[in-house]
Amino acid sequence: MSAIYGAIEAGGTKFICGLGSSPDDLQLCRVPTTTPEETLSQVLGFFTQHKITMKALGVASFGPVDLNKKSASYGSITSTPKPGWANTDLVGVLSSRLEIPVGVDTDVNGAALGESVWGSGQGLTDFIYLTVGTGIGGGVMVNGELLHGLVHPELGHIFLPQRPDDKYSGKCPFHANQCFEGLASGPAMAERWGVAAENLPENHEAWKMQAWYLARAICSLVCSYSPQRIILGGGVMEQEGLLPMVRREVLSALNGYVQHEAILNNIESYIVPPGLGNRAGVVGALELAKRA
Repeated sequence: MSAIYGAIEAGGTKFICGLGSSPDDLQLCRVPTTTPEETLSQVLGFFTQHKITMKALGVASFGPVDLNKKSASYGSITSTPKPGWANTDLVGVLSSRLEIPVGVDTDVNGAALGESVWGSGQGLTDFIYLTVGTGIGGGVMVNGELLHGLVHPELGHIFLPQRPDDKYSGKCPFHANQCFEGLASGPAMAERWGVAAENLPENHEAWKMQAWYLARAICSLVCSYSPQRIILGGGVMEQEGLLPMVRREVLSALNGYVQHEAILNNIESYIVPPGLGNRAGVVGALELAKRA
């Protein structure tokens, strides 16, 4: 019988909890993200009934997250703008109550890990997973390992030029209209246009502007990390016509500078959707559990 592991994709709107041995048998439960006390109580309720059979738990969490194992706040959510969640000790609470090893990383690093093992990153040593939704974030795989560095990458907060015809003041509480998330997240789109992104028609001018921002961010990442592939996930990317627009805009913005066949002649295989769809995060958390 295969070993059973627990997995959590901890998001700003919901915690997706999973239990299983692989993506094929993963049993899922969704818990709304309210207060830390209420949310973690429900999460623990789901896992406690399986406490005897679980070998380890993996957590892919919204952040920022302290990933330094020598730090007193290791495994804690730190300076998040999510009300009430700053300095929440995720790993401490879960490991003490469940009495099993807990592996933790950012939600986007977790998604990148899931895509590496089971999705669109299979066989690659260097790629980037970007999610564009309620927030914007990115997981970076370099030489077959997740990149952490000083803390961990914050690709949603790379600084972007604002399009000349865009007068929007920005949504990021830290950088306003200067960063990727402030200009192009789902909430930024909703505030700029007065309509939630999922309700904007396909021919709305919003999508051309969105593709423009996404392409500028991707070009910066291509020039910085030289990834073998870019994987684009998140709710905003579910707009059917957006991905082809992004590909065209990237080619236009790069203007032939990066001379590689993967970009010049095969852009459809270079900028791709997640192979795991919207399960990348929780599947990555399952892999974090196995590695714990």
